[in-house]
Amino acid sequence: MTVKEQLKKIIIEGINLEEIRPEQIVDSAPLFGEGLGLDSLDAVELVVLIQKHFGIEIKDMEEGREAFRSIDSLAAFVEERRKG
Repeated sequence: MTVKEQLKKIIIEGINLEEIRPEQIVDSAPLFGEGLGLDSLDAVELVVLIQKHFGIEIKDMEEGREAFRSIDSLAAFVEERRKG
């Protein structure tokens, strides 16, 4: 399973998006607002989920804002932090 597939599964299960399947999430679509429709409470949950599943800490709002733009950006963030 790729990092993108893992992230989609984690987001769907962790944020209880039962009506969405992983293949319906477009990798480049925004996670917040008009894209997937996540909100600020979901962002907090997403920080916890990333820490739990990947052991990666998101240290501040700016880092989170960049990482949480899309599945593409979140996967790149996770892969970069795993290397270091």
